[in-house]
Amino acid sequence: MRDGVTLYADVYRPDVADPLPVLLQRTPYDKFQGVGGGLDVLRAASHGYAVVIQDTRGRYASEGEFYPFLDEPNDGYDTVAWCAEQPWSTGKVGMFGRSYVGATQWLCAITNPPALTCISPGITASDYYEGWTYQGGALAWGFALSWTMRQLTMANMGAISSRHDVPDGTREGLLAAFNELDCAFRHQPIVEMPHLKEPLAGYFYDWIRHSSSDEYWKRWRIEDHYPHITTPALHMGGWHDIFLLGTLRNFVGMRKQAENRLIVGPWHHGPFGETSGEFFFGLGAAGGAIDTDGVQLRWFDHWLKGEENGANSDAPVRIFVMGANEWRSEQEWPLARTQYTDYYLHSEGKANTASGDGGLSVDAPEDEAADVFLYDPRNPAPTRGGALCCGASFVPGGAYDQQDIEARSDVLCYTTPPLSSDLEVTGPLTVTLFAATSGADTDFTAKLVDVEPCGAARSLVDGIMRGRYRKGTDAAVPVTPGAVEEYTIDLVATSNVFKAGHRLRLEISSSNFPRFDRNFNTGGDPWSATECVPALQTIMHNGQYPSRVRLPVIPA
Repeated sequence: MRDGVTLYADVYRPDVADPLPVLLQRTPYDKFQGVGGGLDVLRAASHGYAVVIQDTRGRYASEGEFYPFLDEPNDGYDTVAWCAEQPWSTGKVGMFGRSYVGATQWLCAITNPPALTCISPGITASDYYEGWTYQGGALAWGFALSWTMRQLTMANMGAISSRHDVPDGTREGLLAAFNELDCAFRHQPIVEMPHLKEPLAGYFYDWIRHSSSDEYWKRWRIEDHYPHITTPALHMGGWHDIFLLGTLRNFVGMRKQAENRLIVGPWHHGPFGETSGEFFFGLGAAGGAIDTDGVQLRWFDHWLKGEENGANSDAPVRIFVMGANEWRSEQEWPLARTQYTDYYLHSEGKANTASGDGGLSVDAPEDEAADVFLYDPRNPAPTRGGALCCGASFVPGGAYDQQDIEARSDVLCYTTPPLSSDLEVTGPLTVTLFAATSGADTDFTAKLVDVEPCGAARSLVDGIMRGRYRKGTDAAVPVTPGAVEEYTIDLVATSNVFKAGHRLRLEISSSNFPRFDRNFNTGGDPWSATECVPALQTIMHNGQYPSRVRLPVIPA
């Protein structure tokens, strides 16, 4: 690299004399284990590519210190240049991989290396604050802690120990903490979590202290660079993936600058399988069924080999429509024919639990009683599935039945009558909530659910808004206890056909733990809180305060 640090890579090449285009993966997850990560390396080499798999800075075999995102732009630029200069290279380079390996692609692309010809980022973000470490101002706690403890620290302990004086017992203590992750999730204050202190993962505490989208995060925000990126990108995402927001934003944001393609399946963060969580979407839902490796190779063949194979003339968008359980091609995202439809919250003041009187309909509310529940941070509504990573034994991701969650009195449920005909909802979703709290700060959560005639409540999307960030995550604005405030909760997007006889349900609460960290309702910095107080939450739905969810309805 330009600063003298050496990064190590494995190179896979067919035994031919002619130079080849290069496919590069830069991974923090071990270049040896990276074989097959997002694309079958041997298949790609057999297809006529030189494939380079590199350990990123400070990871496994590579020298230097690892600090997430920090060195990826320069290291990516220098590595692409190295690939282009090799005698076995044609000088054209593509990049591939998923998750953080998608981040290494985007952080390289913002530097515009001359040899970088195209990329294929999967299940990755557009902003490492919103949609990666935080969402709606709340810390993505389940992901941040499990990912840092296991994939970033325990897995790289050999490299860390070889470069630093790691105290005796550190490895064993970290292993024990992960084995009891449910207890680690409840540690207070979270910034004093003892298991990741230097020299293990000091950056983890930087993430926690920077709880607003301040300058710390803005230096890595891909969205700010869209006007300057010209690299064609093939985006792959999942409806239940933790980084879906970034996948969609990257596609939309780049459409004017470069050729882009988007594929979204029913997947959560992990292998592209036919099952997500505990729901089966049919064998055709799997990545193998649509040959995602072949799709990528066709993309690379067009841009790196110059083949006129139609990769640039395919429909720009290919989505899996859940419920109907079928793939469909589209010309844009969001779909031009979308009819955005408000579904309003209704009740007589007793919407608590799925057995309550909460309703959901296109009829605007008039004079209705508010719903009230008590949010106690000591007993938060638990996470059950959703957009999660990376501790499957404790916080498994994907679609799960929410009936147990909906039996809690601190979960309000607003449900339509059984549908008389199929209803397709495909596109971005938002909840507008008019609410008051007795706390000095609090959270409001929302979840959209598909309720089957048998009662099974399949989760689709969820979201959160931290009270202090209701006006934007750049800076906190205090909440006035007792005042009715407007909260906009981003549910990101979905594609689902609610079949005839099914019902739509919107869940409202104040916690989804440990997917998100708990708000202790005190108004202090959540990362340093040591005490918590219960908060009485009031949800308004009347003519003055029409709480609602906006659904992207696709006409039949």
